[in-house]
Amino acid sequence: MRLLPLAVHRPHGRPHVTCRYRCHDACSREAPNPTDTTPFREVAAAALSRRRVLQAGLVAGMAGTLAACGMGGTGAPAQAGASTPMPSPFGFTAVAPNTEDAVRVPEGFAQQVVIRWGDPVLPGAPAFDPNAQTAAAQAQQFGFNNDFLALLDVPGRPGRALLVANHEYTTEPFMIPGYDPAAPTPEQVAIGMAAHGMSVVAVDRDPASGRLTPVMDAVNRRITASTPMTLTGPAAGDALVRTTADPEGRTVLGTLNNCAGGVTPWRTVLTGEENVDQYFANGETVDDLALARYGMDGGATERRWEGVDARFDLTREPNEPNRFGWVVEVDPFDPASTPRKRTALGRFKHEGANVHVGPTGTVAAYMGDDERFEYLYKFVSSRTHRAGDTPADRESNARLLDEGTLFVARFSPDAPGGGPDGSGEWLPLVESLADGTGRSFVPSMTAAQVLVHTRLAADTVGATPMDRPEDVQPHPRTGRVYAALTNNDERGTPGKAGVDGVNPRAENTNGQVLELTETGDDPGARSFAWSLLLVCGDPAAADTYFGGFPKDQVSPISCPDNVAFDAVGNLWISTDGNALGSNDGLFAVPLEGPQRGRVQQFLTVPRGAETCGPVVEDRLALVAVQHPGESDDASLADPISHWPDGGTSIARPAVVSVWRADGGWLTPRE
Repeated sequence: MRLLPLAVHRPHGRPHVTCRYRCHDACSREAPNPTDTTPFREVAAAALSRRRVLQAGLVAGMAGTLAACGMGGTGAPAQAGASTPMPSPFGFTAVAPNTEDAVRVPEGFAQQVVIRWGDPVLPGAPAFDPNAQTAAAQAQQFGFNNDFLALLDVPGRPGRALLVANHEYTTEPFMIPGYDPAAPTPEQVAIGMAAHGMSVVAVDRDPASGRLTPVMDAVNRRITASTPMTLTGPAAGDALVRTTADPEGRTVLGTLNNCAGGVTPWRTVLTGEENVDQYFANGETVDDLALARYGMDGGATERRWEGVDARFDLTREPNEPNRFGWVVEVDPFDPASTPRKRTALGRFKHEGANVHVGPTGTVAAYMGDDERFEYLYKFVSSRTHRAGDTPADRESNARLLDEGTLFVARFSPDAPGGGPDGSGEWLPLVESLADGTGRSFVPSMTAAQVLVHTRLAADTVGATPMDRPEDVQPHPRTGRVYAALTNNDERGTPGKAGVDGVNPRAENTNGQVLELTETGDDPGARSFAWSLLLVCGDPAAADTYFGGFPKDQVSPISCPDNVAFDAVGNLWISTDGNALGSNDGLFAVPLEGPQRGRVQQFLTVPRGAETCGPVVEDRLALVAVQHPGESDDASLADPISHWPDGGTSIARPAVVSVWRADGGWLTPRE
């Protein structure tokens, strides 16, 4: 039985039902960025035509670009034929691609489900009953569709840690029996709102393994679509964010579509509000370029929240969407604290935000806008990080993300002197000042306008449109920045931006991973060099590249989404929407030495699911298994997955921990 009709097209392996509820079916609609990038394309084409072809057998039009990939980094050009197998630097045999309804890990590893949708988070929370759900119960239970994860040790309590999880979105037809998408009841709407947001859960660590046991603790917390939050920075209080319920424009109820995030050096969590456009109805009745630029151009929403809460109806509250699409800072150690929406970091479809502190204390936060032809951003604080834990240190660090300059990236195809694959510059958009005001660098836009309508500001200054910039993370030791560019099936199609050095393929269904090096290794630098670490897809295809490592020794990888680093500096990549016909997974990739770029699949998630998270520590890896069992050919009554509980149970998003069965290091030490 098919639940929903198929979309016109999808550039990846994700079911239409998932696209509808997660991102307003963004990939089946025309991308909202109309920016003309012809001058950049012409410059890129001229430069790339001068490149030397390093890979044999590449398709016409791709040769110059992918040959350029071979010039970057520390690896050698990819080999055309079979090569001598090299032992794995990770000490495991790669998991084979599959479509099983299970989490598959390498031989010699163990796994557990740590916590799943509906499990109790707060004291007194009822046990989960899928046939008798209530909003009151859900507000005390682990939310739906877990995404970003953080695991933070609790000072002074050995063996105790806090697990922090985002709950990105809800898919009510796969959650609630008897749900009518055209006419949900007020209680069903309230269940969905309570299943959004975040969970903070104390866990006890098993010292002999990677097993984590959730415990009831005073620090446990649920954050939902109704939790009060404070706007900070120059947009706070501006007319653009004032509403009937909040005439001062400083207090917002809830956070929505929380995708990825990051942990700051001052031990807070940053969570990114991503596809918030889908929650606001009747954009088609409002003639507003800014709304259209963010994709708010439809009628009724998928969830019909506007029928219960007026703030989700643009005809009644036109400024409410301007209060979403921010980076939210949360103190997981203080359950009474108020989350803060940091407007100085700009408003767009935030995949997440990740902070790097330079040797002199300079703080930079890196961010991606997750939609086709959108941009990479950086915020550089005007304050320096204080490493202590005194009240003065904490107060100073609490202002780091309110004061500083927001930049957007523009890429050039060649680096001066024939360096890596290219160079680029950070274009300033707005400076947020200590007194709460701002200074705009964009003609005809105020500071508040730049921050609320950041996409329009970035269009104006000439930023480079990218292939869906998702997670953007600085390496904790080297400071090099890694960006997952997931896919873009409109690249090079009529009327759209063509290929360029950093986005090398037309109708790109498999994505790439970008490596960016700041000039002088300074996170506050205004320029950078870039290389393509991976051009993802089938290793047998001519248009793929793996850091120069022999292609016959790598795992297939498609649609990179989130990235993380292990204790010895390797890159780990989770995928979303595998376009190669197998389940999504988690992959390990060395960044240095002779095996740079060697992709090995560490695990796969169940059918219909996406791999999120991840966290990689000395002795465990954590992943969030999101939307297991979602399929256009399935429903609650006719499922394709019973993971994680088996039998006839319904599929439930959950967090999984994986470790070596012998208790050894996750990544071997030399």
